[in-house]
Amino acid sequence: MAKSKAKTIYVCQECGVTSPKWQGRCPSCAAWNSYVEEVIQKETQTPTWRSNQPKEKVAVRPVPLQEIEYQQECRTSTQDAELNRVLGGGIMPGSLVLIGGEPGIGKSTLMLQIAVSLSQKVLYVSGEESNHQIKMRAERLTASKTEPSCYILGETSLTAIFKQIEQLQPDVVIIDSIQTLRSSHIESVAGSVSQVRECTGELMKFAKESNTPVFLIGHITKEGSIAGPKVLEHMVDTVLQFEGDRHLSYRILRTIKNRFGSTSELGIYEMLDTGLRQVSNPSEILISQREGELSGITIGATMEGNRPLLIEIQSLVSSAAYGTPQRSATGYDARRLNMLLAVLEKRVGYRLGTQDVFLNMAGGLKVEDPTIDLAICASLVSSFLDVPISSRICFAAEVGLGGEIRAVNRIESRISEAEKLGFEEIFISKFNTKGLDQKKYKIQIHSMSKLESMIDHLMK
Repeated sequence: MAKSKAKTIYVCQECGVTSPKWQGRCPSCAAWNSYVEEVIQKETQTPTWRSNQPKEKVAVRPVPLQEIEYQQECRTSTQDAELNRVLGGGIMPGSLVLIGGEPGIGKSTLMLQIAVSLSQKVLYVSGEESNHQIKMRAERLTASKTEPSCYILGETSLTAIFKQIEQLQPDVVIIDSIQTLRSSHIESVAGSVSQVRECTGELMKFAKESNTPVFLIGHITKEGSIAGPKVLEHMVDTVLQFEGDRHLSYRILRTIKNRFGSTSELGIYEMLDTGLRQVSNPSEILISQREGELSGITIGATMEGNRPLLIEIQSLVSSAAYGTPQRSATGYDARRLNMLLAVLEKRVGYRLGTQDVFLNMAGGLKVEDPTIDLAICASLVSSFLDVPISSRICFAAEVGLGGEIRAVNRIESRISEAEKLGFEEIFISKFNTKGLDQKKYKIQIHSMSKLESMIDHLMK
């Protein structure tokens, strides 16, 4: 008897949409050449997690919201204060956390450092490295000798992993990485859309039923997004992005999604030979040490979640040598830079249309907070006139299209951070002074309403 041909479908690697035939462009996410052929298999097997336990069907009925009772979950605090901050106060029981980042940025080092420092029983599953490689890395970490309750498992089969989990009963599970796991229920290679979705679904089911937190390390694509279907980010509870310049020693752990806390938190680390060091005061590393006063350098007060940061802004304005002026921004939105240049030219009177403009955020940080608008404008004028601005002055205000200086939130935290770091003066919006007790601060507070008046005060 002839063997039946296996049925196949085509799955978009970007969004997970299926199609009976190959298409050059996905009609859902508009991605080109993203369809991959995968074999269809009927689900005749039982689920991977707790496959030997029969399930009882329970009738589900709608329940009024006021009748729902719950207990406040107690978070597990780690020795890493930066990770606690981005997670919203610690590890939530039963949570599924996805950590993405470029290859070699330090994802595995971070999670291994957490695994060896926890006092709970941790199972670290590695599908990319051998046990010897992980042991060599753990010996370099400063916290590797604190707790002996970290177990290493080199396995890629999801069924085998769950068998070890049932025997070991760990308190925390770390998967490195989700793209290397393979479920026997799906006839496709590891890392495909179907495999990633199936393995993540089983791990999410395990985390919710056993109340065990699970950390997933994920690869990213060349565009910077997490590899696999977009539904992967919707399934997990928290998405963390580990980023940084490979040529610099500092790393940033940024919250992209968090069902248990804020999505605007930030953790900063320094990569050393002994592992990742927590940076408790990031303002000191974001402000470079320099001898003497230089034009084009100012300090802006920004906020990342609940954390105030003082960041150094560097700009260079020079005459265009090739006719067409250049506009370049590193760590900042180039379109907003063009808007601020237009405001300076229209409202203040500086002719910057024929000038090359280069802007850089020191420390490799990417800033989207409009609070640094005033600092950027002061930096551009300082470089254009070649007049240095004192390093003891900082700025915290937004600039509008009319040249007005607009108020920002959390101004007390920004002023306190500037005073703590030894700044003598800070420029804020006049509209931020309502309800602000200026007598409790030793730093001199300048409140301005127009950009032109602020620049006149600085350049006089």
